[in-house]
Amino acid sequence: MIKTMRIHIAAMLCTAFAFTASSLVIAQPAGSGNAGEDRPMNSSIKEIMELIIDPSANEIWQAVKTVTDREGIHELFPKTAEEWLDMRRAAVRIMEGGNLLMMPDREAAPVGTKSKTPGVELEPAQINALIEKNRQSFNAFARALRNLGLEALRASDDKNAALLLEIADRMQPVCAGCHHTFWYPLQSR
Repeated sequence: MIKTMRIHIAAMLCTAFAFTASSLVIAQPAGSGNAGEDRPMNSSIKEIMELIIDPSANEIWQAVKTVTDREGIHELFPKTAEEWLDMRRAAVRIMEGGNLLMMPDREAAPVGTKSKTPGVELEPAQINALIEKNRQSFNAFARALRNLGLEALRASDDKNAALLLEIADRMQPVCAGCHHTFWYPLQSR
């Protein structure tokens, strides 16, 4: 009896596994371009910037500041555990965003995207070519961003607002340098 139950259970588990595996294969989008490949689909550089890095950098840039109003001068910085945790989250996203930017074969923008400001911003195909031609420079910007994210992580763990402000100040030229080199090189001329 016990042996028969074990056989039935094993048969049901095998059937469930086979059904689940076949469902996953069937659920793969047609024309995904990755059928049979071992690597996952990648988001574009533009998407990583807009969805991960930009909002995270903005959190860090806005975290520590001095505000002057009618009531006086106010020093704003993270104070609560939750506010410092928000800084930690932003720092991790910046670190990992830098890693994502360095992955090879990542397109500058989603397929079909056009420059919103032709003549100012390069077209995605031009950006791709420029990154490919100067991959070491592009990766150096991404590494600098990643390293600043690591420093911001340590500053948030230490609850060091002064260091967080200094890191934010150093992050701005890294971002601007990459954008001027790869997205807006015509503006540098």
